This record gives sequence, C-alpha cells and structure tokens, in this order.
Amino acid sequence: MASDLPPLFSFLMFLPLLPFSVAQTYSNVSLNSFLSTLDDNSSWLSPSGEFAIGFHRLENQDLFLLAIWFDKIPQKTVVWYANGDNPAPRGSKIEFNGRLLLKDPQGNEIWKASSIGNDQASYAAMLDTGNFVIASRDSGYLWESFNNPTDTILPTQILEVGGMLSSRQKETNYSKGRFQLRMLPDGNLVLNPIALPTEFAYDAYYISNTLEADKMDSGYRVVFNESGYLYILRRNGNIFNLTSGNIVPIRDFYYRATLDFDGVFTQYSYPRTTNGNESWSIVWSIPDDICVNIGGGLGSGACGFNSFCVLSPEQRPTCQCPPDYSLLDPNNKFSGCKPNFMQGCDEDEPGSPEDLFEFQVLEGTNWPTSDYERLEPYTEEDCKKSCLHDCYCAVAVFGGRICWKKKLPLSNGKWSITDTGTMSLIKIRKANRPPVSNTKKKDQGTLSVLLGSSVFFNFLLLAAISLVIFFTYKRKMIRRDCKVTGASEINLCPFTYKELEEATDGFKEELGRGSFGIVYKGVMEMGSCNFVAVKKLDRVQESEKEFKTESRTRTAIRGTKGYVAAEWFRNMAITTKVDVYSFGVVLLEIICCRKSVALKTDGEERAILTDWAYDCYGEGKLDALVENDPDAMSDMGRVERLVKVAIWCIQEEPSLRPTMKKVTLMLEGIVEVPMPPCPCPFSYVSSIINVPE
Repeated sequence: MASDLPPLFSFLMFLPLLPFSVAQTYSNVSLNSFLSTLDDNSSWLSPSGEFAIGFHRLENQDLFLLAIWFDKIPQKTVVWYANGDNPAPRGSKIEFNGRLLLKDPQGNEIWKASSIGNDQASYAAMLDTGNFVIASRDSGYLWESFNNPTDTILPTQILEVGGMLSSRQKETNYSKGRFQLRMLPDGNLVLNPIALPTEFAYDAYYISNTLEADKMDSGYRVVFNESGYLYILRRNGNIFNLTSGNIVPIRDFYYRATLDFDGVFTQYSYPRTTNGNESWSIVWSIPDDICVNIGGGLGSGACGFNSFCVLSPEQRPTCQCPPDYSLLDPNNKFSGCKPNFMQGCDEDEPGSPEDLFEFQVLEGTNWPTSDYERLEPYTEEDCKKSCLHDCYCAVAVFGGRICWKKKLPLSNGKWSITDTGTMSLIKIRKANRPPVSNTKKKDQGTLSVLLGSSVFFNFLLLAAISLVIFFTYKRKMIRRDCKVTGASEINLCPFTYKELEEATDGFKEELGRGSFGIVYKGVMEMGSCNFVAVKKLDRVQESEKEFKTESRTRTAIRGTKGYVAAEWFRNMAITTKVDVYSFGVVLLEIICCRKSVALKTDGEERAILTDWAYDCYGEGKLDALVENDPDAMSDMGRVERLVKVAIWCIQEEPSLRPTMKKVTLMLEGIVEVPMPPCPCPFSYVSSIINVPE
C-alpha cells in the first residue's frame, strides 16, 4: 500500500500546502460571542458554509458535544469534538471572551482551550479547511483545533511528532476509545490498543517502518495535503505514501481520515454535489487485517475478552461470541463475552466431568495468546479428556497432534477461513446439568436442620421432593435427551411414532399437503414448548425410493408452487440446493409475515416476495419488510442479517447458494454474512462472490 516516492514528486505533493495556508478566508467570531444548547441550530459557520462549530446533540440523549462538522452534508459528520468524556447538559454555553470556555448551566467549567491570556486574543474564526482558530491582534494563531485533533484529520492538516489521534468508544459514544494513532519521535507511525482508562500503549498492530539508521531518512510528520493525499514526510524531503489508488480532485469530493472506533484508520470520500442519498466511501485503510495483525501478550485484541474477530468483506472487524457465551453489553459487540454457565469444577457437585461438560467445535478459530499448557503428541480424544478433567481449561485447540489448553479470559481471538488445520473445542456445561451454586449448598445445610426438626414436616418435604423428581424425570423422557445448545434447539433428535402422534394430538390439525404426504401442526417440549411441523408419509416404500434417488437426478417437479427453485424448470440436475432455495423463501415469509406470492398487495412490485425483498435490501429500505412488527423494527441489524441469508439461499444459480450447514452458521452469527448479489440469473456471470461451502 505504502511506497517511497522520488524527492521531486514529494516536493510537488507538499508544495500545494504552503500557499493554501496563507490564502484562507474566514468569518470572524468577535469577543464576548457565545452559543447555547438552548438553540439547537446555533453554530459559527465557515465562509463557504462547509464547516460549522457548535453544539452537536448526542443520539437519543439531551447531552451535547462542542464539535466541528461538515455542515453541507445531511449526516453532519463530526470531525472534531472537545468534551467527549464529559458531554454538556442542556442549558450549557460556549463563550469566547478572549478565551474559549464551555460552561454548564450553573456556570461551572466543563472544558477550555489551552491557556490564553485575556489581553492576547482578538477574534476567533471557523475556517473553510475545518480548522477553528483563536487569533491574536497580529493575526497569529494562539490556538487551533488542527493542533488538538481527536479522531480525525482533514486536508491541509499536519500531525507532527508526538501528535496523536484517539478513537471513540463506539460510533455514537465519543468517550476515549481503545485505539491510538501516534507519530513517534523515532520516525514511525504506529497504531496501538491502549489500556483504558490510562494511555499505556500495548504492542502496535501497524508500524509504518519509516525509522531508518540515518535520522535524515526517517519520517517526522504526517501530512494530509489539499489534494487529498495522505503521506509521511521524511526529513530528507522524500515521502512515504499512505494513500493507495487514485484520488478524485478535491473540488469534487470531501475527504477525511478517521481512526474509527474499531481500530481501523480509514480515509473516506464524499461527493460535494449530493442528492442526500450518498454515504462516505472508503478510499483506503490500515491495517489490511486487524484481526490477524493485532496481538501481543496484553489486552483483549481487536474484540473484547472471550470473543473472536471475523474480518468483513469491507476489511472491518466484527466480533462474535463462542457457543453458550453472550455479550457483556448487548448493545456493543466489542464489549467482550461471558460464559452463560458456571466455569470450573465443584468438588461437592455430583457426577463426573463427562456428565457435567461437553464440547462445541469451532473450525478456524483460535485465541493464540491464551495458552497455559501444550501437550504433544496427543489425539483429539486425549485433548478433550485432558480439558474435561482440568478445572482451569475453558477451551482446547487441537491440530497437528498438538493440544493447546487455554483458560479465561480468552484474548486476541480470531477466525480465519484459511485456518483449517486446527479446531477449537469450547467446553460448555451440559444443558440438563445446572451447576451447584453456593446458595444451593446453604439450602442443603438448612434442609438438614429442617429434616431433623419435625417428622410431619419431613413427610411433607419428602412428598414434595418426590413430586419434583417425578415431573423432572417425565420431562427428561419427553425430551429424549436432546441437548439444548446455542443453536436455538435445532439439533437433530429422533422421536418415536407414538411421541409424534401425541405431539400432534392424533394428527389432528392439518397445515398443508406435499408430494410425499400431509403436514400436521404439533407441540413438543425440547427445553421449552415449541410448535413443530410433522409430515406423515402416505406412500412409504415408493416415497423412500423417490427420496433417495431424487432433494441429483432429473425428475418431475417435487414441491409446492412458489417455493421451488428454477432448476426444476430448466432441465438441470437436481441437488440438495433446491431445498436451500425453498428454505430461503420460507425464511423471507417468516421475516415479512406474508406469503411468497400475494396478488392482493399495495402494488405490483410487492406481489413476488423474493423480488420485493431484494429490491428493499438493495435500496436500504428493510424497514418496509417489517413495518408492522415493533420487535423487528427495534433490531434492524438482526433483520438485515436474516434477509441477507435468505437472499443467498434464493440465488438463481445453485452453486451460489450456501449449504444448510453454512446457513445455520450464518443464522447463529458464528460466521459473517457477506453482501449477497442480485438473485436474478444474469448476476452469476458478473459476480465472483461466493459463500464458502
């Protein structure tokens, strides 16, 4: 991505910065001016109106930041802020009386620009570069926002040695985040995670390598020139280019470079002429793969502790929890994960480790810095047994006859599609064996006292215990030892004909008819009460023969109209992918609460559900699919993931459809769901994207 350029070119790239810095125009902010949060539209504009400084209201809160933003784009993207760790309440003011002071409604100081004497400042100004300055009587700058950056730098801005950008905690939380970008005195530009709430830097996950033996060849400042190019300037005049690819002229686009809350340093562009539907586009970013690059013995990694990082197609980190783990903060995927069960072994707990625990397998996942023991040569069964009988062991990673045992908290977790040589064995508690807590131990002691106090009470208590044991045993028999896991109780489980007959109340309520038989509605207890669909075959021998030869042969159409894949009509080989297509249609019906074909709709474009769903997805209007479902509207991120999975399933080209195993992993959130292509036939020719089998 980065490369050295000859001195002449570096001079030409740096040269435009010089005249621009002395040819700026501005609108003065006079002494004793102020802005108040009581006026939501109050701000100080630059002469062109492209930038504004004022109060930016935090999302869903009555709190405000003193901030600078792009004022001509609908998003009002913030590029600088003063009080991210201490938002101002309504009624606060920013005053310029020779100093720049932010005060709360009671007049207490929240923030101030660095020390400036009252008799030195003459005026302030918001410049067209995005720089807010306080000037002296001779027009020299006493203070400027460009010298006090937060998470963003803009064209014409310079980051000197010792300069730093700090990420936000979340996209809408402007408190100091976990990542820093710094220009070091040795000449290197580095990205580091930090140990909040301090600024202690862990090992760098990006280094520019612009440190040279000869100090004159080393870097000493980061320059974002007015043409939109970002580079490291060496002391000898050469440059180390950070921007990759061609830059469209800055007269047509806005540019910014931001250290995002996920730790990726990214240059963005936005068209100056807009119809309001555009968004910021990524020009380039570093590092190429933060999931792999970040590491070291300290810190949690790209994601929080006990989670693992998956790189999205846009080269952004996404965070996932292992099976039977959940997020510490449900609203923050980077918060880390916690087990949903009690870890370790309890001497007073009845049963062997094999009775208490089991393993869930994650392919291609590892926590490389959490090892505490390495065993070799070992078989997979030896590895499992060793972890089961070790109270410290939370995860065992096995590969190449080597067993790595890991304990909590797990750090620097990452998933890679190419890492197929190892598997992570996640130790979880069996669903039907809850842990014995300290409270239960106390209850057992209390029980012993009570049992010795009254024969009549003992009789009643024993009767109650017997009833509990009876109903518990009966429930377990109904469940047929089906293990409830993080897969939302979808694991395969055999049932007897009698159990199915009882579940459907004697095959009473008919849901529909297929080519092999009739489908009935039933209720079955599998950890919780679940509605099920039971198909009763009516031509068993003939159906079994057809079933086994059909779900790679060319045969007559099997399936219900509206749910069958295109290959049934095209004289193509029939594979299991036709069922994937049907599943995709059913998934869309569940999401949208309507049939796949509905002639009585609000418009012709809504008649075919598969076409309408992709149109809504492509136009960013997923809310139209679930407009009458408040639960879905409150979790549109989940809705988007489900719709993307469904669109992959209904691809016209069978090879583009994922396997049902892959569909399960995507639905559970274990693997990232890539952006699907249009399911129309011609998209296969132009699409290279494919979901891995």
